[in-house]
This record gives sequence, C-alpha cells and structure tokens, in this order.
Amino acid sequence: MLMALGLFVFSIPTLAFDDLSRKASYRHASSQRVGARDATQFAGIGDETVSIGGSAFTELGEGEASIAQLRAMGETGAAWSLVDGTGAVWGSYVIQTVDEKRRAFWPDGTPRQIDFALELLRVDDGTGIGRAA
Repeated sequence: MLMALGLFVFSIPTLAFDDLSRKASYRHASSQRVGARDATQFAGIGDETVSIGGSAFTELGEGEASIAQLRAMGETGAAWSLVDGTGAVWGSYVIQTVDEKRRAFWPDGTPRQIDFALELLRVDDGTGIGRAA
C-alpha cells in the first residue's frame, strides 16, 4: 500500500501514483510602516493541499474502475482520512479534482494507459492531532 484515502487504497492493482506533492500555507497579516518594512503578524494556518499523479496501465490493474471510484467519492463531498504506507495520518481531505487522460488505445477503444491526477484539500480542524511529521 502506497497510501489510503478513506477505504480507497493506492496500490498497483488500483492506482499506483508516481508523484505526490504536498503544499501548506500560513497566513500573515501585514501593516504598512513609514520608513520600515511592513509589520506582520501570524494569522493562522492556511490551506493544505496534496496532489497525486501517475499512470494506470490496463495490463496491471483496474485503472478505469479505480478512477470511477474516486470520482464517486468526490461527488459525495465527504472528507476522507489520508494515511500513508507507514501508517502516518495526514488528516482529513476532500477531493477537489480528478483528472484523467486516456492514451494508447486497444482496437476496441479501451485505453492501455490512463494518466491521472488528484487534488485534495485538507479540511480538518487544524489542531495538529494526527499530523504527519
């Protein structure tokens, strides 16, 4: 298991990603000062997003069904727990986007390769409980 989003497990039979990026932002309010740099004050934790991308190959798994499952999860609007393969809990995330690109088709129109990308947005309370290190 590479990672799990709710009950969806990222692995070779489902979707094995080959890139993952995580972005966290922090809000700072600023006030202008004459003759000096702006004064800033930490205003809280901003958005945290995770981007997951890769390719699924017909010969190795059920990429089409897995992408359909992720779309169905996204359509619920529910937040899903994100846990990596080491067991670290990253928090609760909603699915913002599911992108797919189908390539290299079999004669019947079935894609041999599906490139996919997911955008997840963290939505839990931000207390830090269960945050991955």
